Amino acid sequence: MKGIRRNEKEINDQNDILRILNQVRYITIAMTDVDGPYLVTLTHAFDRSRNAIYFHCARDGRKVDILNRDNRVWGQALVDLGYVSGKCDHLYETAQFRGRVTFVDSTDEKRHALELLIRKNENEPEAVMTKQLTDDSVRRVNIGRIDIDFVSGKRSDKVVISL
Repeated sequence: MKGIRRNEKEINDQNDILRILNQVRYITIAMTDVDGPYLVTLTHAFDRSRNAIYFHCARDGRKVDILNRDNRVWGQALVDLGYVSGKCDHLYETAQFRGRVTFVDSTDEKRHALELLIRKNENEPEAVMTKQLTDDSVRRVNIGRIDIDFVSGKRSDKVVISL
């Protein structure tokens, strides 16, 4: 795989890249439909111990149809550090990842994924888990897991003026 052109922007510390995956509220994944590329933005939770990203979605629809045909995805997590007015520069951190999606069948793994998602997104996760994570709701939910096999990062955290 070809490396990035601007080596000074590459994030070499895997912990920094994984921090970005964990930090951002949304990720965007690209997949291949019969007509060409298809993108979706997802709320997610990163599970460092499994090197995987969990998301929940409907049981049917275009995304699920595509992933059932070809489960390969490329994704990005973006931390927007802001546009620098007057300098024509935008500061950011990104984590790029490649992986394969599996839809989870195990009730235990679904519960684990939902707990991660709730802890990440809710202000009072324990109360939400008590109310929402019933055996029936866990059984019904559709959970996707992206097993990551490649990750890289890029950062522009200071203005660079090149004339």
